[in-house]
Amino acid sequence: MAKFSAMARQFRRSLVPLVGGVLALVAGLATALVLYPASGASPTGGSVDVLYAGSLVTVMQAHLDSAFQQASGYTVNGVAGGSKELASEIKAGTQQADVFISASPAVNASLMGPANGRWVSWYASFARSPLLLAYNPKSSFAHELESKPWYDVIGQSGFLLGRTDPATDPKGALTVQALKEAARTYHRPALTGIANSSNGEFPEQALVGELQAGQLDAGFFYGVEASAAHLATVPLRGIGTLTATYTVTIAKRAPHAAAARAFLAFLLRRKARAILVANGMQPVSPTEVKGVPPANLNGAIPSR
Repeated sequence: MAKFSAMARQFRRSLVPLVGGVLALVAGLATALVLYPASGASPTGGSVDVLYAGSLVTVMQAHLDSAFQQASGYTVNGVAGGSKELASEIKAGTQQADVFISASPAVNASLMGPANGRWVSWYASFARSPLLLAYNPKSSFAHELESKPWYDVIGQSGFLLGRTDPATDPKGALTVQALKEAARTYHRPALTGIANSSNGEFPEQALVGELQAGQLDAGFFYGVEASAAHLATVPLRGIGTLTATYTVTIAKRAPHAAAARAFLAFLLRRKARAILVANGMQPVSPTEVKGVPPANLNGAIPSR
């Protein structure tokens, strides 16, 4: 009898790794069905139209697009721009979107509800990135930016400062907030003038290139842009941390619905998150969802 009991215990112990392996296989199959919803197999072609915040242009084009294609078989047709501008184009019907990625949750409100055409009924916040000042190391002001408070340097005569338009891009609005807060805190009225001026405004997707080409001494960027493009930066000390919160949603009547679900599932899971972390972003964990996603997305959005 004792021998039989020992054999039973050994049998039960041998079942533990077997059951664990079966559960892992089931989880993997569930994810595969989300990524490849058409028939349970990887698609042989097709694409997804992704409209995304211009601050993600480098990380999207250099990393996420190819990783998603390798994982799913779909290609990405990406359009980068200011988040507010892209939202306006979705509403106007001038840009077709399967997936919309914004740098501010507030932008999604302009696409929600009957007055806005119900283009968006939900969104998920998936990553954050701080606002920084990036500079050209060859600038004549580089040493001062490295050794003095940023708010004492950018207002000097001849300093070429780049930023985005606050009317079309959340980063432009955060830049204005940073400048005005520094002006009040440190009694630098010149910074208020800079905040209220449109000098040095560029499209978000072009700002990195302007700095790298030596057309600017410095500019306001998110950490993800600076990290992906290997830009030298200084933190905006003295005014608290201003941060972008990136959101993702699937637009109403997405033309490529299966590909959109696959992209969403990819973006919110481990491989994409590792890419985001490697490029200066902090994943939101667990993913924060506003609104009620449709039932067919239950497997695409990780549960808490």
